[in-house]
Amino acid sequence: MGIAISGWPLARAVSRAGQLGVVSGTAIDAVFARRLQNEGVSDALRAVLERFPVQSIVERVLAQFAQTRRAVSDAYQNLVMLTHRSSEHAHDLLVLAAYAEVALAKDGHDGRVGMNLLTKVQVPTAPTLLGAILANCDYVVMGAGVPTHIPGTLASLAAGEPVDMPLDVVGETPSTRRLRFVPERYLPTRALRAPKFLGVVSSHVLATALAKRSNGPVEGFVLERPNAGGHNAPPRGAYEVDERGEPIYGPRDEVKYEAMVELGRPFWIGGGVTHARDVADALALGATGVQVGTLFAYCEESGMEPALRAQMLKTIAEGDVTVTTSLTASSTGYPFKVVAAPGSIADPAVYDERTRKCDLGYLREAYAKADGTLGYRCAAEPVSAYVRKGGDPAATKGSVCLCNGLMATCGLGQVRSDGRVEAPLLTSGDSLNDVRDLLDGRSSYHASDVIDYLGAGLTSS
Repeated sequence: MGIAISGWPLARAVSRAGQLGVVSGTAIDAVFARRLQNEGVSDALRAVLERFPVQSIVERVLAQFAQTRRAVSDAYQNLVMLTHRSSEHAHDLLVLAAYAEVALAKDGHDGRVGMNLLTKVQVPTAPTLLGAILANCDYVVMGAGVPTHIPGTLASLAAGEPVDMPLDVVGETPSTRRLRFVPERYLPTRALRAPKFLGVVSSHVLATALAKRSNGPVEGFVLERPNAGGHNAPPRGAYEVDERGEPIYGPRDEVKYEAMVELGRPFWIGGGVTHARDVADALALGATGVQVGTLFAYCEESGMEPALRAQMLKTIAEGDVTVTTSLTASSTGYPFKVVAAPGSIADPAVYDERTRKCDLGYLREAYAKADGTLGYRCAAEPVSAYVRKGGDPAATKGSVCLCNGLMATCGLGQVRSDGRVEAPLLTSGDSLNDVRDLLDGRSSYHASDVIDYLGAGLTSS
């Protein structure tokens, strides 16, 4: 769910309704720091922070980001971009931010809460996972890669043991670089519990590989189809594109649901789940349930900036909105769903007015310099900088800054020196226009409406 679209208010609402509410852990340190600059410390947040095991970290972070409220026209304090050399203070903020997000989502009820992370975003993973564990997170959900190392990592962090995470480096296959994280200074006196791990996969083949090769238990899978929002798995093998330049998925990409059932582990189907009949169909295929993103992304509890959400719901109610699978938008190389939202950077005219700038850096790739040290680059940064770092200039064509665009979508867009605010970037599944059926003449709806609307599929299966 992008950055902070599935934030703690939405996850809590879903969890209180008896389902698994999942918070997004992507860029959680920047989200937390910017919220503090906007809102300060609410009573609910203060109560959560008082339970964090290292109060000196809380005091330092609040002193840095929550002392004074930011004016709307002021720029946010930017964080130093994360690298393998990141400071202890950078790790502190990641741990605290993830802890607060999960703790707020779990506050006031006994429902289940999970956290979603991208395997592709490696540097912040271990501190973010520890923060979630400190808040008694129930599930960790990860895709956009093959996270065979995560189950063992969760167990080690819960036991208070140091972990060595992989760091992929361009040109080094396989890379031997590691990201070491020592959790000792954050540990409470109570015992910690490792969350259950769910792998996000695009096929039964990947699910089988993840089950066999992981260094710990894989409790289940989210089987995400290519019509889902956000990053999609590319088609297997060499593939063609259609007249719109979108990838064509073929027979090799078809899921054998009987093979998923034979794995003997629960799985949830995601992508294109917008009606009760989709739930019934998933259960008939042997799934335990469904994963739903798009319908929740536009509900009142989602983290989408309210005016943007209202504009999009009005636009959808009046006519169809186009969703494109872009092969170039994401610097990761993964296909990425882009909504043709007015005023967003999906509009080439809007994006062309933006000065290319990389100051969040979550999707940067590590590369080896001539002297063997590591540098970081992103195809969406200034072209001259990317090429100077050895990047292929062809990779910059069509690449957009997902980090800044998605931060703007959740209302945390940076204000630039000329007074412009970063424009949003929306991502949703191919079935975005089905939101119209859920609206049914209303101008808005709540998370509970989504659950009730889809829940009819449970009785018809």
